[in-house]
Amino acid sequence: MTNSTALAPTAAHQSLHSRATTAGTLIALGIVYGDIGTSPLYTVRGVFVSRPVTEEVVLGTVSAVIWTLTLLTTVKYVFVAMKADNHGEGGILSLYALLRRLKVKWLYLPAIIGAAALLADGIITPPISVSSAIEGLRILKPDLDTVPIVLVIIVGLFAFQQAGTAIIGKLFGPVMLVFFSMLAVLGVTHLVQEWSILRALNPYYAVHMILTVPGAFWLLGSIFLCSTGAEALYADMGHVGRFNIYVSWTFVKSCLLLNYLGQGAWLLRHLGAPLGERNLFFLMIPAWGLLPAIIICTMATIIASQALISGSFTLIIEALRLNFWPKVKISYPTELRGQAYVPSLNWILCAGCIGVVLHFRESGRMEAAFGLAVTVTMLMTTVLLAYYLRLHRRNVVLIGLLLAVYFTIEGSFLVANLRKFSQGGWLSVLLGTALLGVMVSWIQGRRIRNQLAQFTPLADYLPLLEKLSVDQSVAKFATHLVYLTKSDDPKQVENGIIHSLFRKNPKRADLYYLIHVVTTDDPYTKTYHVTHILPDNLMRIEFRLGFRVDHAINYMFRQVLTDLVKTEDLDITSRYESLRGQDMTGDFQFVILNRTLPYQGQLRTWKSAVLRGYGALRWLGASEQQSFGLDNSSFTIENVPLALPPRPELQLTRD
Repeated sequence: MTNSTALAPTAAHQSLHSRATTAGTLIALGIVYGDIGTSPLYTVRGVFVSRPVTEEVVLGTVSAVIWTLTLLTTVKYVFVAMKADNHGEGGILSLYALLRRLKVKWLYLPAIIGAAALLADGIITPPISVSSAIEGLRILKPDLDTVPIVLVIIVGLFAFQQAGTAIIGKLFGPVMLVFFSMLAVLGVTHLVQEWSILRALNPYYAVHMILTVPGAFWLLGSIFLCSTGAEALYADMGHVGRFNIYVSWTFVKSCLLLNYLGQGAWLLRHLGAPLGERNLFFLMIPAWGLLPAIIICTMATIIASQALISGSFTLIIEALRLNFWPKVKISYPTELRGQAYVPSLNWILCAGCIGVVLHFRESGRMEAAFGLAVTVTMLMTTVLLAYYLRLHRRNVVLIGLLLAVYFTIEGSFLVANLRKFSQGGWLSVLLGTALLGVMVSWIQGRRIRNQLAQFTPLADYLPLLEKLSVDQSVAKFATHLVYLTKSDDPKQVENGIIHSLFRKNPKRADLYYLIHVVTTDDPYTKTYHVTHILPDNLMRIEFRLGFRVDHAINYMFRQVLTDLVKTEDLDITSRYESLRGQDMTGDFQFVILNRTLPYQGQLRTWKSAVLRGYGALRWLGASEQQSFGLDNSSFTIENVPLALPPRPELQLTRD
């Protein structure tokens, strides 16, 4: 006997924004565009730090910025990637989840490489954004040491995460609206003084500069920074909706283009010496407006950092559900949907940001470490988008054109950024490699352990289970006994569960439950299926949960029991004679199996090394009961062997 139902209405997520609204557009301004919106603070400046300001390079730089924003952000992400949504959700891992049905074994590699690079960018973006804004104070006080101010802001930002952003989050949209309006006004103020900068709208000037000006190709490393927030447009689509991004991006891009054109106009009127340590953005602002502008820019960079931190939390949770990341503790400080807090990641990011600030000290020096990781993420997204188009049977020529164009563009940016490796790019590579190492170790460790896991037909033990349940000579372990099983096949069960039930310490109970969790490609699936294997004795409950759904098994299990009691498919009243008449609920006990691997040294060297790394990550991460929300439940932890390899060299002979 089987039945299935939904834990919550599956149409709930369809509230996701089938049309643009004023409120939704304002929310999008506060959530999506912080990173890309603050790029005018450092992008063009990086080109002219040590290079003399010439008309040819000014026109070429502004032209390259305009067409980078157009080809990378508008065409690739807004027009193409945002149509590759996973039930309204975007981002590189959501895209991968959508493609799992292709059964391409290596397709997880671009997904985890891109995710690791994006997390590495999360350690570099807050320092460079906040530093760029605070350094504007040096125009008012040239000898000011900005490092302590930047550190206070960054530490305060990360310390605030555990309280959630429900209250101050309402201010993000209006603040960013003021910020982008300031960018536009500032740009127009200088544009009207030098209309000749409009020549930069012609891509000829970008191509001409790269091909004819000595060393101009390497300037792409700085120019690329104008689009570092493009991935956020795609990743945050599920929070604000596609159509709200369409509308808000039109406004944001207009403001960005006006500001970059204004910066170019200012440079055309100040040809000659390099900028050095001076910040071009703040040089454009009149003295009377400098302090208010610095305050607005600082608030915008804090919002940008907050959005990136929240995005990192979401990315890790997705990676965890897809079994790409170790189990970690996750809390939900507010009732806002998607508002999660991952303590371990929060303080890792905080420590990384502090290290970046203390090592580089100046935003100009941080630029060398910035951009490389995002370029890698963009290339990986291009690979996955090509497979998405293949999944939907798009024209092969179209797919080939997409790969050719964006491999050329993003590959050029990657090469240009690699030139900055020794100046700070090594940090991006180091951070990304470390994060990728964690993912690979976890994935391969799970794979090896799953290969070693042994299963047995459940039917072989059903008669014995029925006898054990009524065997009065065995002390009752619990009224309701619950095991978590990894077996995808309802007819199979792990040897470890059989070992725990019958061999290690026979466990008599009135009702036995096997709970299995399946992570689906749909981000917000919440359904369950019940199979009554032995009437009134053994049932299997299979939860089908989306990769963005919290696996609060304890809560969901109680909901399933309530449903079954209502339909009279289950009686959970206590079976003890003295309590049954009192209509009291019986006791529940979860058994958490810690699957050990005896004689791990007998495995091949690389497998043994991977399993040691996997074991270390398990030890550092959240426990099984924490990750499944069993903190307040009664549970028992048992060690059971995962596999017992044959040891012929230890065969004994009796005297």
